[in-house]
Amino acid sequence: MRIVCLFAFLLATVAALPAQGQKFEYRLLATTKTSTMEREMNEAAAAGFVFAATMGGETAFGGNETVVVMMKDPTKESGRRYRLLATNKTSTMQKELNQVGAEGFRYCGQTVFNSTFGGREVAVILELDKAAPPLRYHYQLQATSKTSTMEKELNTVGKDGFGLVGLTVAQTAFGGNELVAILFKTEE
Repeated sequence: MRIVCLFAFLLATVAALPAQGQKFEYRLLATTKTSTMEREMNEAAAAGFVFAATMGGETAFGGNETVVVMMKDPTKESGRRYRLLATNKTSTMQKELNQVGAEGFRYCGQTVFNSTFGGREVAVILELDKAAPPLRYHYQLQATSKTSTMEKELNTVGKDGFGLVGLTVAQTAFGGNELVAILFKTEE
């Protein structure tokens, strides 16, 4: 089983490598406000950029910021919209993920966002690709302060067809420092 997983990982890695001679343009976005980040991501998407990566933390001059890198690939059209969800309540995040999942937004990435007004929040970035076939996504959020129980929780929802897409350690309103896992499956 581990060899199959390793082989699948290597295939995915090789498939994601850029072709020789391919050129990319990047746009870096950094802010302490979730509403500003979502607006800037959608402005970049309108200019042909797509989400590439995110990370939250202390930057040299900006303080605690969330940084998003958007990438323009000249071989692909953007036609995408982005939503950024941020909360320190896991129950709120679960509800909001499923609301946007029903609209066809697919998970892109997550980080811990130190926002101006909300404090430390789990931030999740989702993408709607207007050119892709319409799908609905159902999300499952697992959060625990005990890493020893996370494997059992992941296996429980994994048996229901949920695949893991993201993992962070975050301080949430009720659980303190929690391991937050996001899983999803497509709905028929």
